[in-house]
Amino acid sequence: MSRTAQLRDVRTPQRRTALISGASVAGPALAFWLNRYGFAVTVVEKASTLRDGGYPIDVRGTALEVVRRMGILPRLQDAHIDVRRLTFLEADGSVAASVNPHIVTGGVAGQDLEVRRGDLTDALYAAVRDDVEFLFDDSIDTLDQSGHGVDVAFRGGSRRTFDVVFGADGLHSRTREFLFGPEEQFHRYLGYCFAGFTMRNTFGLSHELMMWNTPGRAAALYAVGDNDDVHAFLNFARPEPPFDAFRNPEAQRDLVAAVFADAGWEVPGMVAAMHDADDLFFDVVSQIRMPRWSSGRVALVGDAAYAPSFLTGQGSSLALVGAYMLAGSLADRDHAAGFAAYEHHTREFVTLNQDQVGEGDATLFPTTARALEQRNAMLRNLSAMPSAEGRPAHSALALPAFMPMT
Repeated sequence: MSRTAQLRDVRTPQRRTALISGASVAGPALAFWLNRYGFAVTVVEKASTLRDGGYPIDVRGTALEVVRRMGILPRLQDAHIDVRRLTFLEADGSVAASVNPHIVTGGVAGQDLEVRRGDLTDALYAAVRDDVEFLFDDSIDTLDQSGHGVDVAFRGGSRRTFDVVFGADGLHSRTREFLFGPEEQFHRYLGYCFAGFTMRNTFGLSHELMMWNTPGRAAALYAVGDNDDVHAFLNFARPEPPFDAFRNPEAQRDLVAAVFADAGWEVPGMVAAMHDADDLFFDVVSQIRMPRWSSGRVALVGDAAYAPSFLTGQGSSLALVGAYMLAGSLADRDHAAGFAAYEHHTREFVTLNQDQVGEGDATLFPTTARALEQRNAMLRNLSAMPSAEGRPAHSALALPAFMPMT
């Protein structure tokens, strides 16, 4: 080898390769930061395209600094949903309480963001699409770590080898199942199921949420603006997860319809709209709690590793923060040391936010008549209070500055 070739090899070391499974929130955010730290990144997504629309999500506390450092904060601020009122209804549809949203969510008025899920995923994708390879309509079929990297067979038939692989594929992560086994051992069921879908806004709602409750049941209409559609949610308590309905949309519709068969207010029309909805999303309210988030050269991030449940409102924020911490921990370390640093510096923040369930959020869905009366009395008292200043858990992690970016 010539002296010039030797110098070229020294000056341009081979980039580490990374595969990320999942192109929702955690995946593109991780891709952004890994690319900044010199990785050649591929993202594989089982859907044929980005999923647009979707229910509103929150970006709070430490996650706001992540999106600021990514340069997408102004875009998200432009997309901010200014929800001005939450109204809670009695069984007969009369008003039990009307409150400022931040009092309930623990958000900070004028700082925290609420955006449509599609607006966040679009912003993340736009930030990385020119620098990262995306493989849509494909997924990981097998992982093999017996060699010097991770040998991946894709569902579409191709095979490639990567230095590291990441599971950012959500609550029901297949990557987690490949590494650690069935979901049930990490799944902490919180006792509720929910169905979400969109329907026509025939209610005159604007920038507000209305929630009807009876013990163990809740129905909500969420108008994020002056649009023709509203987000509808039907939530109900159930002792055990309905595993037989998870992969059967008709069974999901039948289950929800049976639970709300005798409900009042606008619920009959919501159930009818659910039967015709083409965007029905049904799942259980649960968390993922794991003793470790990596195995060998493969690590998990976001809901795949530590889903907090929508009761905390912190799923997207934990995904953004976790992606930043994982990539930064690998910036100047090998995979073993990097994964260890990621867990060491991120786990306390994750646990604090997961533990917010039981400190107010879960009481929004009472399962007894007495608990419902107590909740409504609490909300009436809160309506006279100024808006909250944010929950400490949301900002409990100060983002470190990692090595200079490429």
